[in-house]
Amino acid sequence: MNTLETLGWTISDWLSAHQQNEGNGHLEKLVDAVNHVNDCAWISRLSASDLKQQLEHLNARREQGDSLPLFGVPFAVKDNIDVAGWVTTAACPDFAYTATEDATVVAHLKEAGAVLIGKTNLDQFATGLVGTRSPYGAVSNSFKADYVSGGSSSGSASVTARGLVAFALGTDTAGSGRVPAGFNNLVGLKPTRGWFSIKGVVPACRSIDCVSVFALTVVDAVQVAQVLGEQQDLADAYSRKNPNTAPTGMPERPRFAIPSKLAFFGDELMQAAFMQARSELEKMVDLVEIDFTPFTQLAELLYQGPWVAERTHAIGSQLIEHPEAMDATVHRIVAKGMDYTALQCFDAEYQRQALARYIQQQLSEVDALVVPTSPTIRTLAEMQDEPILYNSQFGTYTNFTNLADLSALALPAPFRADGLPAGITLIANAWHDFALADFGQRWQAHLALPMGATGKPFQAMVPTFKPVAPGAVPVAVVGAHLTGMPLNFQLTTRHASFVEATQTAPEYRLYALANTTPPKPGLARVAENGASIQVELWDVPLANFGAFVAEIPEPLGIGTLLLEDGRRVKGFICEPVALGSAKDITHFGGWRAYIASN
Repeated sequence: MNTLETLGWTISDWLSAHQQNEGNGHLEKLVDAVNHVNDCAWISRLSASDLKQQLEHLNARREQGDSLPLFGVPFAVKDNIDVAGWVTTAACPDFAYTATEDATVVAHLKEAGAVLIGKTNLDQFATGLVGTRSPYGAVSNSFKADYVSGGSSSGSASVTARGLVAFALGTDTAGSGRVPAGFNNLVGLKPTRGWFSIKGVVPACRSIDCVSVFALTVVDAVQVAQVLGEQQDLADAYSRKNPNTAPTGMPERPRFAIPSKLAFFGDELMQAAFMQARSELEKMVDLVEIDFTPFTQLAELLYQGPWVAERTHAIGSQLIEHPEAMDATVHRIVAKGMDYTALQCFDAEYQRQALARYIQQQLSEVDALVVPTSPTIRTLAEMQDEPILYNSQFGTYTNFTNLADLSALALPAPFRADGLPAGITLIANAWHDFALADFGQRWQAHLALPMGATGKPFQAMVPTFKPVAPGAVPVAVVGAHLTGMPLNFQLTTRHASFVEATQTAPEYRLYALANTTPPKPGLARVAENGASIQVELWDVPLANFGAFVAEIPEPLGIGTLLLEDGRRVKGFICEPVALGSAKDITHFGGWRAYIASN
């Protein structure tokens, strides 16, 4: 399998191969290799005949002109996610059933042209952060086989890290989409709860479950996320519509919170790696230390409180009453759900709500929180000795996230001295997913670590990613709303994100308006003798766009501007009646140069 040319290919690599009519042959070799290697990361695999049928269907769709943004890109899904005609096991043979329809997320990926090549191993019923609690075998770390892979999405992380697939789906309730990413040098996108549908996913804790994405790059993870979250799934009671109020990018130098005290449970190598990551972060962000106690208190509710009963409910009494059918550690955990009363559940919910509100308020004052993805890592042998204690340690910086309704992005970070990965995770309030991805791409480019466990260099030539976030309105500003100018706060307080400095097409003239406070320019499009004028492009969340426009005084307004590269965006325009008393300042090329001249 190591001889496969496609190991470590990103989405763009696969798309390029298909454009050159070479992709189908590479997929056939990949599927053949996966089917002829004993690899416990897989539970079920695509057959050669089924691949042929999929490719014939995709080629027919492409010839019909269908939009297929993931045409022929191979992916995998965790085996608690339904695929029509495939067996779903949740890593428990006694629970297994053949799915009659695709989970919504799988249906979206197939519609986009992606090719499913297999279903992956997991901690049974997604209960664990270790990757060892499965009758199909413990999934080893992709760098050192005697260490754990992390879980519960162990198989999905493993096949992505080794470059077999361009991306894979996991699930994340307590950190299952982040801890394996941290242990395998991957990107792990844990979306805002409800952004991706969980219809067709075997629940762990249905009220806080998320489908997650593993990828080698942030760019790929977000490309998949845009397919998965394109529309709300009304068939999923927990699916939510994006309110379009959050920023879609981060400032040039963001402000991150960081716990004032960090626990590493004696793991000096992980601590040293995180300190190195902190040093690199300080080159890019301002760090603000905070008290982490409320986060810890909320995290403890997940396994030391009645939320365990939600796992018990998901599995059902039939299996709970037959421990021989389940992994011993998983049964030991979920059986505790029987011990909680309804009164205790309500009491815990009130605690959760109070802590979540406090945490959300803290995070509203920064651009993100940064933490180690996991404070430590253990060997497979060590996990056998302390299966619950060490698992709990892995969740120190993950367990609270879904309970507090937060978004998260696990990222590769400087390696430990022993050669094992040590990731960091960015966490923010709900719907800040694109803002986290904006910084995540900068971070990956800054470190330029090899991708996953492939040894393949980070693709620095990947085009710079700017999120095409649904619900964001690009607005070109020309004067007092520019960065550092008096009215810029009207953008930043509405979570607008700076995109780029650019220029209009050479069809405009710029004027300094008379009797305006603070001083403002007027931009007018002309039929001749025009020039290019410097502007800044900002993404304004759609829900905040109306309030921003309402503050614009006459004679200014918002219209459509033509940029030098041909794009048409919303931007400031001026009523012609005000230009008669205005001063023509076109020769300065922009408002900033004019202000400097004064």
